[in-house]
Amino acid sequence: MIKDVVENLIKKYKTNCPFTLAKKLNIIVLYEDLGGTMGYFSKDFRFKFIHINQSLDKRESTFTCAHELGHAVQHHDVSTPFLKRHTLFSIDKVEREANTFAVELLLPDTLLQEHADCSLFNIGKTVGIPGKLIKLKSQFK
Repeated sequence: MIKDVVENLIKKYKTNCPFTLAKKLNIIVLYEDLGGTMGYFSKDFRFKFIHINQSLDKRESTFTCAHELGHAVQHHDVSTPFLKRHTLFSIDKVEREANTFAVELLLPDTLLQEHADCSLFNIGKTVGIPGKLIKLKSQFK
């Protein structure tokens, strides 16, 4: 389950910051001019890269890093461009899983418990989660 994977990462590395986690997992984060693309994950031999559009603001960059970290952790051997060309596996499923990973990472249960007086939507917006994706947060314990 995605939530369990995220909770284990947070517990092991004592952070939910996607940039810090990427560094601890030896994933190189690059900022580039990507036009209309927010970001993508790539692997070249044994090196892993998260590419982030340099024109994004801080919250968008954080969410993009978390999303691409989801690909790095869950789909590290999946080539999204290959899948798009050959439709062997649902791109929608891979993207939904990466979005769920990002939401669980940026909205851990501990954060929701600390701010129990705030709405899930408001907390999600504060940490950079697009409004329509906040619904991916599973019920917390």
